[in-house]
This record gives sequence, C-alpha cells and structure tokens, in this order.
Amino acid sequence: MTSILNADLHCHSVVSDGTLTPEQLAERAKANGVELWALTDHDEIGGQARAAAAARANGLKYLTGAEISVTFAGETVHIVGLGFDAEDPRMVQGLIDTRGGRDKRAHEMSDGLAKVGIKGAYEGALTFAGNPELISRTHFARFLVESGVCTDTYEVFRKYLTEGKPGYVPHRWASLKDAVTWITQTGGIAVIAHPGRYKFTANEEYALFSEFKAHGGRAVEVVTGSHTPAEYVEYAAVAKEFGLAASRGSDFHSPDESHTDLGTLPYLPGDLTPVWELLADRIQ
Repeated sequence: MTSILNADLHCHSVVSDGTLTPEQLAERAKANGVELWALTDHDEIGGQARAAAAARANGLKYLTGAEISVTFAGETVHIVGLGFDAEDPRMVQGLIDTRGGRDKRAHEMSDGLAKVGIKGAYEGALTFAGNPELISRTHFARFLVESGVCTDTYEVFRKYLTEGKPGYVPHRWASLKDAVTWITQTGGIAVIAHPGRYKFTANEEYALFSEFKAHGGRAVEVVTGSHTPAEYVEYAAVAKEFGLAASRGSDFHSPDESHTDLGTLPYLPGDLTPVWELLADRIQ
C-alpha cells in the first residue's frame, strides 16, 4: 500500500457521539470511495464487531479503532488507537475506567445550564446519546439546538460549553502513558489525533510529541478534517522531525454537522510513511 490510498481512519458512530450506525458508516465510506476504514468511537469499542462485519459486507478493508481521551498539560488530547485486539481485557477495562467519569460530569454540566435558565438538559442530552455511558458535550449541543436555544451546535459550544461558559465542566481522563500502553500492548499503533486543534504553546506541543514517542506512540494524524491545508504541511514536518508515521481521517460525526465527509480528504503527502504500512498484518 502507498500514501495514494483513500484511507479514512477516524470517524464516529451512534456508539459514541456520531449520528449514524456502524453499518450506515460502512455504506457511506464505500459509496465515497474509501478503501481502508476504521471506526474510532470515543473511549468505546462496543461498535467494533459490527463495523468489521459491515466493512466485510461492503468489500472494505478494515482496522479496529478507538479515540481515547487523555489529559496532558491541563488539556484534553485525543489518542487514536488502530489495529489493536478489541477483545483484549486490558483495552476493554481501560476504556471502562476512563468512561466512568462522564455521567457525573454530565450532571454537573446540566446543573450549570439550569442556573442560566436551561432546564432538563441532562435528560434532553440523554435522548441523543446512543450509549448513556458516553454522554458528552455533543449530546448537550444537539439538545440545545433541538429545543431552539441555539441555531446550530457551533453556537452552543461558543455560548455554553467551552471554558468559562455556564455548561463547561472539565474532566480528568486517562494519562497519555495509559492510552498509548493500552493500544500498544494489545497489538495496535497509537496516533496523536488532530494535533492542530490543541491550544498548546510550542514547548507544550514539543513535550506532547516527545512523551508520546517515549511511551511507544508511533504516528500522528496529518491530513484530517480538523486541519487546514497549512496544517497538513506543518504536521507532515512534525511527523518527519519525530520519526512518526502519518495517518489520515475525516473525523466524521454526522451528515448534518461535519464539514468533511468520509473519504473526501486529500491524500497523504508522498514522502511520509503511512500508518497503514505499519499495520499491514492487522488489516481485516
């Protein structure tokens, strides 16, 4: 396989905070020309068997996936795992543990919104959560749009769900070492997701990449729906600097909300090592 491959290795289903089922995502990926696909739900691998079966049914090559939330330098960072054993108890238990704080956080978010006159936000958000263990800010945003408080989810985040706003509640996730260890010890490769999104100083970003590699991380998302074309170039250079393979993924959540559809990104730059070359024996 080469970098000229329509691989989409980052998207979400109703098992976390997407709006389509794993089966619908597989069909959409196939229709959009995706050749290699991974479902990477947040802190959850409950959709993996369905996704792999749907990939087979649609003639798609498939890699197991998950997007794990970690806390690093006071920020939430996402680490994508690809090609791991989704039935390994070390991965299963690690993700159960990191999901544990979501419900408490959701109740605190609802309390904050109630103080500014938005009642019943927890119950409302729950109606949008396919998996109650994974209730998140996205589900609150959909409820606030549905109930007419805001016109779209971007307005919700801007007014209510970012730091300093009434519905924002931070949460401590797994450590960077935890996430990379769960992925690598179960046969997968750890990938830093959309690094351009994090509000790090240059020194903090350098520390993130350095520690990630020291713990056994081996790849970074270069071409992603969260990056600008300038950031494709920037993080291609970072991949080379740290000797990391490159990944590509739309971060697709919903036909109505996502700017980038499955399979529609530019190819990876040809002078990078695609992460799928390191995972050739893990592709289903």
